[in-house]
Amino acid sequence: MSKKIEKLCDHINDTAREKHLFSFTQYDENASERRAYSNYSYWISTWRAFTKNRVAMALLAFLICLLTFTLIQPYLPYQKNPTEIYLAKDTGRQDRNHRPDAQFWFGTNTIGQDLWARIWSGTRTSLLIGLAVGFWNALIGIAVGSLWGYVRQLDALITEMYNVIRNIPTSIVLILASYILRPSVMTMIMAMCITGWLPMARFVRNQIVIIRDREYNLASRCLGTPMRRLVVKNLLPYLISVIMLRIALAIPQAIGMEVFLTYIGLGLPVSIPSLGNLINEGRIVMMSPLTRYQLIFPSIVLSAITVSFYVMGNAFADAADPKNHV
Repeated sequence: MSKKIEKLCDHINDTAREKHLFSFTQYDENASERRAYSNYSYWISTWRAFTKNRVAMALLAFLICLLTFTLIQPYLPYQKNPTEIYLAKDTGRQDRNHRPDAQFWFGTNTIGQDLWARIWSGTRTSLLIGLAVGFWNALIGIAVGSLWGYVRQLDALITEMYNVIRNIPTSIVLILASYILRPSVMTMIMAMCITGWLPMARFVRNQIVIIRDREYNLASRCLGTPMRRLVVKNLLPYLISVIMLRIALAIPQAIGMEVFLTYIGLGLPVSIPSLGNLINEGRIVMMSPLTRYQLIFPSIVLSAITVSFYVMGNAFADAADPKNHV
């Protein structure tokens, strides 16, 4: 009996002690807002993580300067026409294979055209093709891939369409488009965009299939969240890092495809300077040490652009990963 009394006393003492330790407080709306507030921003955090990569920032500054220079280069003083054929003052004939000097900074080609002007004109053309093809493929690829991966009813239909189009060699499509349409920059862009979006669509579809049935997505569907909002808010943000990497790599790939088409004789006409045309012209005369500069200069520009986009794409993909945010 005494043990029961002792337990009851201990319980009463514990209760009294708890009353002294805990007490009710008044609700303060401002205080609750302050506790719930977070200044985290995904894009600001991504930019901060990206700026910590000094190599990527240096290459970004380089690309901005390069793009700016290619746009303003024709309007600078002492610039020559990239399509004009210059004549030698002493002979009156075409100033062919003129080595770099104060008059022709990068020399002339085999018909007497200024290589400096042609390189920057070709860089403008190749960058236009690369950016247009890269963003078009990303836009169509993300849209089709999202529907393909999320809407189950469309999976079989789009899969069959993908298999049919994908089994047609890309080079055959590019060759047919180049033969049927008049050679031009727009023709080149259209030819690359016909099948260029397929890898992006397939990649986005596979990623969405992995995460579409996770708990938070099932809860959103049960609450009646529209499909468009669910895809844009719940699914695509998890894929931003890899999508940006694919976009960054698609730009130099498009430039490389333009070089390949020109190499096999199906690219832009000689009257439209491009890095593909310049490299193809330099390849013809590369065996002679006196004219090897015609291949070296455009190859350096193309390599610098390709490496810059590749390194920046990888750096931005790492920065876009929330795990790397502080």
